Amino acid sequence: MAIRRIERVATARDPGLVRVSSPVPGLATSARRTAHPEATVVAVHGGLDRARSFTRIARALPEMDLVAYDRRGYQGSRALGPGTLREHVNDLVSVLASERARTSRPVLALGHSFGGVVVLGAAIAAPELLDHAVIFEAPLPWVLARDDSPAALPTDPALAAEAFFTRMVSARDWERLSEIERGSRRLDGPALMSDLAALRTAAPYTLATLEVATTFAFGHWARTPHFRELARLVGEITPLMTFVEVADARHDAHLRRPDALAALVRHACEVSCASA
Repeated sequence: MAIRRIERVATARDPGLVRVSSPVPGLATSARRTAHPEATVVAVHGGLDRARSFTRIARALPEMDLVAYDRRGYQGSRALGPGTLREHVNDLVSVLASERARTSRPVLALGHSFGGVVVLGAAIAAPELLDHAVIFEAPLPWVLARDDSPAALPTDPALAAEAFFTRMVSARDWERLSEIERGSRRLDGPALMSDLAALRTAAPYTLATLEVATTFAFGHWARTPHFRELARLVGEITPLMTFVEVADARHDAHLRRPDALAALVRHACEVSCASA
């Protein structure tokens, strides 16, 4: 099992994401378009997150279009209600199909955390829509035969959202949020609990059927041994997944190490999309 290592580099800046029409009614979708994109990246966020968290990665990929959306139950897509994993996968397949139809350039998917679980589901369900998948610290408890979701969260969705944020980011960052922003995160609590419930069910798909080249990245911190073991087990299941350790990255790498995740996407395109 080979694991590459990504070091820190500077991040460029350019305009961020703006709202665009979506192929899925009610799915709040944003994009950063460029005049002559080399590829299109569709980004899928994790639990208690939102599309705009990929703004920094969009800025770090000025040569590519980037499309992101608030998943069902989150932020601008709350009216759709919390989604099942199947619904999230179907939404992504619809967005990928829309992007594939509008360009002859390569189409990639980038999934952070639970978003990576969604990306893998879409890659297995509709491999013809993707040239490469990049996922960062996707929890795959079915592979490790253990529950990889945070334990002992409050049963009240609002309190669960606060507890999840402080556990996965920090209590200090929670206190830094405005009261409006804290309230917004609490409103995402039901969607978060739906995500966590999905991680406690039987395996939703079989990785052995994966037909899309996939990069699985993880950070260099306390959970590194966990992901190294996951990489070993997944590597025994499918030869199409490669693994990358990102230096100085924690779980919120899409916010604090956008340069690294942009480098992963760029490398994925160079390796898998040359003939697209």
